[in-house]
Amino acid sequence: MIQQNEIIMLLLGVGCMIFILVNRQKVKRIPVAKILIAGFYVLLAGYVLTILEGLFWNEFLNVLEHICYSASSILMAVWCWKIFAYK
Repeated sequence: MIQQNEIIMLLLGVGCMIFILVNRQKVKRIPVAKILIAGFYVLLAGYVLTILEGLFWNEFLNVLEHICYSASSILMAVWCWKIFAYK
């Protein structure tokens, strides 16, 4: 079953992705931007998997969703670590 908050999160994530793509040159000026953007895309994949799990392959897609959330958190943490260690 797909919930309303899951659809809203996906729409917000797609909106952020469009913003990142439109402002690609400005985003690239952020130190170690590739890790940050990769973390966002993995988070967005988790949002997509959340919607898909409501349609089919519930348990398998649920596991993939949580793996995406974990990987995104790790990428964001690595990005933060590199920013503070960046000199």
